[in-house]
Amino acid sequence: MLFGMTMNMKAVGLWNEYDLLSLFLMWAIMMAGMMLPSATPVILIVDKLNFQRKTKQVPYTHSLYFVAGYLLAWVLYSALITLIQWGLHAISILSPMMISHNDIFSGALLIIAGFYQWSRFKQKCLQLCRTPLNMLTTQWREGISGAILLGFKHGQYCLGCCWFLMALLFVTGVMNLKWILVLTLLVMIEKCFPRGDVISKLLGCLLISLGLVILF
Repeated sequence: MLFGMTMNMKAVGLWNEYDLLSLFLMWAIMMAGMMLPSATPVILIVDKLNFQRKTKQVPYTHSLYFVAGYLLAWVLYSALITLIQWGLHAISILSPMMISHNDIFSGALLIIAGFYQWSRFKQKCLQLCRTPLNMLTTQWREGISGAILLGFKHGQYCLGCCWFLMALLFVTGVMNLKWILVLTLLVMIEKCFPRGDVISKLLGCLLISLGLVILF
């Protein structure tokens, strides 16, 4: 985006495979950029565990394989959200600039995202993201495949925690760098800051309120 990446702004019926691939790559790069900062604490823990194993001269796997597994979860999400965006363009809910111009859709998405912040599933995933040490110690597997699977497992927790927040880009603008940064910071606060679980619920109240304002 910073270096002038462009997308096909024609009607979605005129998109080809290259346009869908470009859209997918944009989402995948965005998800990596938005989620890796909040995953830094757990990546550092994995790196520390690997360093301890290295100093004890026991087999270890480079931490980058854990990161690859983590990103794999978000790459799969990127593929799904790409198809969803293609569908939203097809029914004219998103403008050619990749932002919602349907107040009912925008308001409903904000309200649902707000209630999701309070859901038991969201809070459980958030807890596992905030305190990953138990998962790392109980589900540790040796070798490259084990490291990738462990990273993928943690990525699934983060996906369950944050996927609705990422979908809010349909409201704020998929290529709006300002809101991409805001959402990245919100995810970091939820996962890394003290009382992030409480902040998550307060954010839910704010999203519900904004959704109601848009609808009514």
